[in-house]
Amino acid sequence: MTKVIVAGVDMVKFAKPGSQKPYREMASTAIRGAVAEAGIDPSLIEQAYGSYIYGDSTCAQHALYDAFMTGIPVINVNNNCSSGSTAIFMARQAVQGGAVDCALAFGFEEMQPGALGSNWDDRESPFENFLKVLEEKDYPEAPLALRCFGAAGHHYMEKYGASPDLFAKVAVKTRNHAALNPMALFTSEITVEDVMAAPVMYMDYLTRLMCCPPTCGAGAALICSDAFARRHGIESGVEIVGQAMATDTPVTWNDPINLVGADMTRRAAQEVYEQTGIGVDDVDVVELHDCFTVNEVITYEGLGLCGEGESTAFVENGDNTYGGKFVVNPSGGLMSKGHPIGATGLAQCYELVNQLRDNAGQRQVGGAKIALQHNLGLGGAAVVTLYRRS
Repeated sequence: MTKVIVAGVDMVKFAKPGSQKPYREMASTAIRGAVAEAGIDPSLIEQAYGSYIYGDSTCAQHALYDAFMTGIPVINVNNNCSSGSTAIFMARQAVQGGAVDCALAFGFEEMQPGALGSNWDDRESPFENFLKVLEEKDYPEAPLALRCFGAAGHHYMEKYGASPDLFAKVAVKTRNHAALNPMALFTSEITVEDVMAAPVMYMDYLTRLMCCPPTCGAGAALICSDAFARRHGIESGVEIVGQAMATDTPVTWNDPINLVGADMTRRAAQEVYEQTGIGVDDVDVVELHDCFTVNEVITYEGLGLCGEGESTAFVENGDNTYGGKFVVNPSGGLMSKGHPIGATGLAQCYELVNQLRDNAGQRQVGGAKIALQHNLGLGGAAVVTLYRRS
């Protein structure tokens, strides 16, 4: 089987809605940066996958053309919040299957302020079944993502006896990491008291500082075969050693935790561990989808970083940060960079590739050799990717 390499990565620093450059400019900047880092001519790229969810058809072409126009196939990718990793997934498949030697994955988004909403209220929603579950369990109305993850956190507390300050402690840890990352947008230190005193967004516990904000940005990754890398003198590549995508099964409707992708995450992670023969205990650094600190907690367990219901002890013991078992979201995660949907998976890839190159500055995880990425979209899809220093 073809060995797949991430040959180059880049991203633009994310920005608050209203202060961003046009998506075309953000995306083309990231694309040019990734190609330049790999040190190849753009004419060698055979396919491109561009991810976004808010924009007209063929936005990916418009963005790519600002960087180069070589007539290659361009595929526009929309898989909700996992769109960025889905672009990587498709590029990796094309290379691994031998269809191409070199493919580009990139993602971008220009977001609106406030909670995510639908632009298509004149037709059936893909989330009708999700809403039925929440209505049957009498969870209060709110924008979709807030309602889903808010319900999941409430259910987690009821099921495992956790307290809201668990989610607050995760927010504090994440912001501490962000303070070391020049690409993070929110870097001021916060305390548990700050988080708990922030405005309440859902039910009686989920506060604003437990929720990631919408931001705008772009990222890109150049994916190639090991043979291509050798031919073109690419020496700083990082291997994608395993990758899996999972979508929903009927288990999703069982409870609010599975409704936000816990079961998808569990199945995708298990597939990756089985593909690679690499266990979770071999992982050094993790970037996971912390759209809400609730989801970070749920994902600890889904990825196997700790046992089911054991996240409180995991956090109390500092096993999610430097000096513990794993360093989770050294970049500051979505909580500190924000969540420009199409770009998020590429930004996670950017962070992990730099960690494995020993190029992450003050936030470097010492001796990092194995990195785990998790990108989740309601509706749904979970993509789990395992990277190894090559």
